[in-house]
Amino acid sequence: MTTRVTDEEFNELLKNYDYSFKVGDIVKGKVFSYSSDAILVDIGAKTNAICPQREAKLNRDDNVKEILKKDETYDFLIIQEEDEEGRLTVSYKKVALAQCWQELEAVKAQDKIVEGIVVSPVKGGVLVEVMGIRGFVPSSHLRVKEDESLINQKLELKILTLDMAQNNFILSNKKVYADSAEDIKKDIFTQLEVGQVVKGEVSRIADFGAFVDIGGVDGLLPLSQISWRWVDHPQDVLKIGEKINVEIISVDYDKNRVSLSLKNLEPDPWVEAKGKINEGQRIQGKITRLKHFGAFVEVCPCVEALLPQNEVIQYQNEHGVVLEVGDTIETMIIKFNADDRRIALTVNIEQ
Repeated sequence: MTTRVTDEEFNELLKNYDYSFKVGDIVKGKVFSYSSDAILVDIGAKTNAICPQREAKLNRDDNVKEILKKDETYDFLIIQEEDEEGRLTVSYKKVALAQCWQELEAVKAQDKIVEGIVVSPVKGGVLVEVMGIRGFVPSSHLRVKEDESLINQKLELKILTLDMAQNNFILSNKKVYADSAEDIKKDIFTQLEVGQVVKGEVSRIADFGAFVDIGGVDGLLPLSQISWRWVDHPQDVLKIGEKINVEIISVDYDKNRVSLSLKNLEPDPWVEAKGKINEGQRIQGKITRLKHFGAFVEVCPCVEALLPQNEVIQYQNEHGVVLEVGDTIETMIIKFNADDRRIALTVNIEQ
């Protein structure tokens, strides 16, 4: 025999439920069943709550049945009041993401590495997904510049800034390698000694010299150490990517700095000049530089001598010419000091 429940009795039964749910509450819910677009969850209300699939997935490719398993209990956030059928709408994703933000804050505090998947290129960098949260990696913090080729690739990242309130999540792919490179650099520095000849690759060129990668450490090759000949600019002699041998001439272990020389690997032309030229000797040379105080003349390979400006003017007046770089001129050596690397010339040649 079936006993009918009157409306009054049914309303009395409903009072047994703690039905004080409101938007913003976090509640415990047991997964009841699945539909094509939602998960039904028993949160102890009059009817099962619904969790739309978009509010269940942290990542696009997630399987909701693996995330929210039937008969298992999870935390949900109430995000919408009852619909016409008396069902509340809840979100699993928002609770999970809040927990992910907390985890990321701990990761940042400990300066740990996280893994992210590149979602898409955007202006100035790429979007990545880390623990279901979208973050931004600026192009300047990517080791690979072809942003398009990175889509769906996994990157090791470090967090630069993290602010849940502002939805500000910026990461770096370069910093991961920069930190590990720093450790490598320290190891390399312990093995460097003055006088060593090492192989390197020109990594950067500046007005004052070139930087050479000598196996994880960038050493400075000053302009004055590139060649025994005068060099106006490093790019006149070197190219980025060029492989060269260099000698270590100084190492600062405290500041992790190393200075290099290329010209030290060639014979010192001033030593050779000692046996070739003497004071009072007539000599022909090519003008290499013109300055306001005189002209530099190459009297031997890679050895320059100075012809003072008054002598330059005298020569030009006597010969009716204007001297230029590349011109050959006959002079006489009046002073030669190989140790100080100085030679003085005159055009007043004795007959």
